[in-house]
Amino acid sequence: MSQQASVLANIQEVRAMIKRHKMHDTIFAIIGLLALMVGLIALLTLFIDLVVDGYQRFNPEFFTNFPSRRAAKAGILSAWVGSVLVMVVTFLAAVPMGVAAGIYLEEYAPKNWLADLIEINVSNLAGVPSIVYGLLALGLFVYTLDLGQSILTAGLTLGLLILPIVIVSTREAIRSIPIAIREAAYAVGATKWQVVFHHVIHYSFGGILTGVIIGMARALGETAPVITIGALTFIAFLPPSPVTDVAPFINFEWLTSGFTVLPIQMFNWLSRPDHAFHINAAATGAIIIVVTLLMNGTAIWLRYKIRKNIKW
Repeated sequence: MSQQASVLANIQEVRAMIKRHKMHDTIFAIIGLLALMVGLIALLTLFIDLVVDGYQRFNPEFFTNFPSRRAAKAGILSAWVGSVLVMVVTFLAAVPMGVAAGIYLEEYAPKNWLADLIEINVSNLAGVPSIVYGLLALGLFVYTLDLGQSILTAGLTLGLLILPIVIVSTREAIRSIPIAIREAAYAVGATKWQVVFHHVIHYSFGGILTGVIIGMARALGETAPVITIGALTFIAFLPPSPVTDVAPFINFEWLTSGFTVLPIQMFNWLSRPDHAFHINAAATGAIIIVVTLLMNGTAIWLRYKIRKNIKW
C-alpha cells in the first residue's frame, strides 16, 4: 500500500508540475501578445497620423514633380528615382557577397577559433549604429577612394550596412535545412558543391530571399549614413539614365551623379517652418512606410510560396 501511495503521490506531483508549466506558458504567451500589440498599435497610429496629415498630396503630380520652394507644387520625383538607383547599387554590392559569405561560413569554413571569431564579429556588425557606417564611408569612399558624394558611394555605404544582415540570414536559412537531405545526397554520390548548390541553397532559398528583402527595406529607410556622406537635401534634376539608345546601351555616368533619397527629402521638408511643407513630409513618410511594409509582406509571401512548392 505504501508503494502504491508513493506512485499516486508522484503522479499528482507530475500533474501539478505540468499544470504550473502550462500556466507559465500561457502567461508568457499573453505577455508576448501584449508586447506585439503595443508595437502594432504604435505603428498603426503613426501611419494613420501621417496619412491624415498628408493625404491631400497623394496624387500623380506628387510623384512626377521635382522639389520646389512652393509646397503645393513640390514633389518627390528626384527622391524616389534616387532611392531606386541607390537600392540597385546596394543590392549588387551586398547581396552576392553576403550570400556567398554566408554559404562559405556555414558549409565550407573549418570549425575553428578563426571561424568563431568571424561569426562573432559579423553578428556584432549587424547591431552597429548606422551612423558609424556613414562615418566609415565618409573616410573610405569619399576621401580615400575619391568616389565623391555620389550614388555609388551611397549604395556601397548602405551595402556595408546590410551586409551582416544578409550573411546572418543566409546562415540561419541554411542551418534550418535538415541534415538528412545532405546525407541522402552524399549517399547517391553527390559532391560537396552539388549538395550545396542543388539541395542546400535550393531548400533555403526562401529564407535567404526573406533576409535580403528585409535588409533592403532597412536600407531604404536609412537617413544617417547618406546624410553623413553628403547627400543633397534639395535636388531638381535626375541622374543620367542607366540605359541609352547608343551602343553598348549602358551608361555608368549615373553612378557618379549627385542624388537625394526619400528619407532626406522628408527631413528637408520637416526642417522648414512652413506647415505646407510638413504636409509634404507626412505624405512622404506614409509612402516610405507603405513601401517598407510591401517589401516585408513580399518577403513573407515569397517565403511561403517557395516553401509550399518545395517537396522534401
